[in-house]
Amino acid sequence: MEKKEGFYTLKGYQNGEAHNMTASMEDYLEMICRLLLTEEVVRVNQLAHMLHVKPSSASKMVKNLKDLGYLLSEKYGYIRLTDKGRKAGDYLLFRHDILNRFLCMINESEDELEQVEKIEHFINEKTIYNIENFLKIHEKEKRQNKGPAD
Repeated sequence: MEKKEGFYTLKGYQNGEAHNMTASMEDYLEMICRLLLTEEVVRVNQLAHMLHVKPSSASKMVKNLKDLGYLLSEKYGYIRLTDKGRKAGDYLLFRHDILNRFLCMINESEDELEQVEKIEHFINEKTIYNIENFLKIHEKEKRQNKGPAD
């Protein structure tokens, strides 16, 4: 379907995207990757606890992500990432970090978790990399302007 110029509803914009993961799927995959940064393995109960959902919901989402090729898992077993899952998960962690750094900078705060979680699914990859470039420039200028008396 060809997209016409002009305004759309949020759903209208989303219909034009070619994602195969929902925002919820991204949240689950991101958390699995976050847990694997410090843990050797991830289990459904642990994932459910971290996302404040029922184990049955986490189990269903793990199955969905497995069916899409992002995860390897066995019933009542460990959750592991496929190469596809690791690549997607690495980007999701990166996106989260970039948005958190950006929002902390403009809000002069230490943590913007809630804001990031609310907006991260709606910003495209090009914008994320442009924000990263902006942060690099801003952080470089900040270092250069910081004198010995500071």
